[in-house]
This record gives sequence, C-alpha cells and structure tokens, in this order.
Amino acid sequence: MTRLVVATSNPGKLQEIQAYLSDPEWELVLKPPELEIEETGTTFLANARLKAASIAKAMEEWAIADDSGLEVQALNGAPGIYSARYAKTDPERINRLLHELGATANRKAQFVCAIALARPDGSIALETVGTCQGEILNAPRGSQGFGYDPIFYVPEQGMTFAQMPPELKHRLSHRGQAFQSFLPELPTVKQPNVKE
Repeated sequence: MTRLVVATSNPGKLQEIQAYLSDPEWELVLKPPELEIEETGTTFLANARLKAASIAKAMEEWAIADDSGLEVQALNGAPGIYSARYAKTDPERINRLLHELGATANRKAQFVCAIALARPDGSIALETVGTCQGEILNAPRGSQGFGYDPIFYVPEQGMTFAQMPPELKHRLSHRGQAFQSFLPELPTVKQPNVKE
C-alpha cells in the first residue's frame, strides 16, 4: 500500500476524495496543517498542479490535489478560482452572487473540478478536469451539500445540488465527472519503486 497525501487540511474534503478513490493500493492521509500552499494559479488546473506538486516535494510522497469552483456565464466566469474566497461564509457567498446577478436573465453556470496527482519528486503524473452544467436560481433550495449547492440547479434532474441524494450528486457533480476520467488512468501511473 502506498501513502497518498491529500493536499487539504479539511477532513470533509478527505472523506469526499476517499469516497471516489477507494483503491486499496492507496492509503489516503491529510497533509500536515502547517504545510499551506498559496493558490497563485490563474486556472483550477494550475492551482491543483501547484498544490499537488508542492505537497509531494515537501513530503517526498505521492500527493493528490483538487481545485474547484463555480463559473457563472453572466459574470464573465466569476467567482471562478475565487469561489471559496468570494465572501467569509457560504450564506454570504450565495448572497453576494445573487446580488451581483440581480435580475439577469442568463443564469447559466458550471461547476469545475481539476484534479492533479504528483509523484514524490513533484512531477505531475496525472491530471483531469470535470464539469457540471447548470443554472443559478433566484433563491436557495435544499439543505444538503455545502457552498453554492443550494442555488446550483441541474435542469435535467429538476433539483439543486442541495436537494439531491448524496449518491446522485456524487455521480453527476464536477468532482464526480473528474474522478470518472481520472480513476481508469490511475493504475497506469503507479511505479514499482514508490515509497511504501
């Protein structure tokens, strides 16, 4: 079994990644909280690469990182890579987004998730990006999920991320889409001489 450091200090994010990455070859562990990586990339993929490579090199172990957020068409892709930093709390982020959208008719949006896997030397072994298309509602609906989930509506399902049963969101979400293309490639990157 090979240790795989998840480039987050958030136990919730670790759980979410563990739900997708159940391969017994990998033992997922949280990065140490003192190892903070500044997200200076201009895209989700650049930030995922930066986090994975920096943690891998610092710990000399395999590392995985994801970077994700919401892009709203009428706001020229905002909040984008600043989704988590758009305001201090989830309700404040939602309120700011709804305020900035106002009565705009175009409510199209997409969630984006980029995943990068780095070798112990910091080189990127595998990367992928997943998206989920939807629309922004005028008011929150549902109580599940987190972040922008209550206002992100998926027309094909007739519900927001916050109204979906977890297994449905798990499959349809941007993170679910990213892992669906990531997982089949994972067995091809493992090397026999990795640190155990």
